[in-house]
Amino acid sequence: MGVALIVTLAIAIPLGVLSALHQYSLGDTAMTVFAFAGNSLPVFWFGLLLIMVFSVWLGWFPGSGMSTLGKPFSLRDLIWHMVLPVTMLALVTAAGYMRYMRSAMLDVIGQEYMRTARAKGLNERHVIMRHGLRNALIPIVTLLAFEIPLLFGGALYTETIFAWPGMGRLFYERAVKGDMPVVMALVMFFSALTILAMFLADVAYTVLDPRIQLGKRKAA
Repeated sequence: MGVALIVTLAIAIPLGVLSALHQYSLGDTAMTVFAFAGNSLPVFWFGLLLIMVFSVWLGWFPGSGMSTLGKPFSLRDLIWHMVLPVTMLALVTAAGYMRYMRSAMLDVIGQEYMRTARAKGLNERHVIMRHGLRNALIPIVTLLAFEIPLLFGGALYTETIFAWPGMGRLFYERAVKGDMPVVMALVMFFSALTILAMFLADVAYTVLDPRIQLGKRKAA
């Protein structure tokens, strides 16, 4: 989940910015089609399709498990087994993130401070990266705050399709079997992570936007 989130951001943020900067262009249209396709694809179907094509037909990547049976652990083997599940999660998730990034960037581009920065003679790349992207990342930070508990909660479909042991399968199996102590412990753990993630998001807001400050409001 952690690797998939990093790949998701590496795909979604640049594509979202480019899509906003070249609004209504051919590239923007192509990325919009990709985003809608990614949001429409059933996750379990896409995972099975990846296994069928790249594991069964082509034989390029293993279709299940975290390592090759009978072989000692190696980082290379682990990465090789991560390719398909990470691709499945990253491409589907990146579609939504890219649309959020595009929308946020379009809102930022038309702001007065962006025109002021250009009027001062700043380089366009500097204006976009220093002034535009920082403010456009605020909605993405909010989404990431909700993603942090999922890093530990896992992805049930992915863990089931690719036979990866994880917290998602553990929660589902314990809930089906009525193991309430384990279920309650996991719910409390995820709840604590959610609260922590919200706090970290508030701190990140102050870093991205100096206008946002944490602290007590002074009485009038």
